[in-house]
Amino acid sequence: MAKEKGTKRSTLSDVITREYTVHMFKKTVGSTFKKRAPTAVKAIRDFAEKHMGTSDVRLDPALNQKIWSRGIKHIDNRIRVRLSRKRNDDDAKNKLYTYVSYVPVSSFKGLQTETIDE
Repeated sequence: MAKEKGTKRSTLSDVITREYTVHMFKKTVGSTFKKRAPTAVKAIRDFAEKHMGTSDVRLDPALNQKIWSRGIKHIDNRIRVRLSRKRNDDDAKNKLYTYVSYVPVSSFKGLQTETIDE
């Protein structure tokens, strides 16, 4: 039996905010030391694009500062981020964009993905 085709949902009406923990070591293992921080930034962009379904991803300057805070070689193993899918301007190419911001946490133990009501 063939699989039935499901209807695709439109993400246009979905303005949503979620918090994720990104395992940075997994994303940067095997990359050259002098390319670790740039690889981490690209990995967060790809993560946000995949999970929010938007090609336009914007990073908060505080998140960039956190990634680069220990230098180009030594990035944190994990990082907690808040992904907000927002509406773009009417004349923009993409209708939605994702804004990625840093969430400071004391420990990553027991944290799961959370949907935030705004």
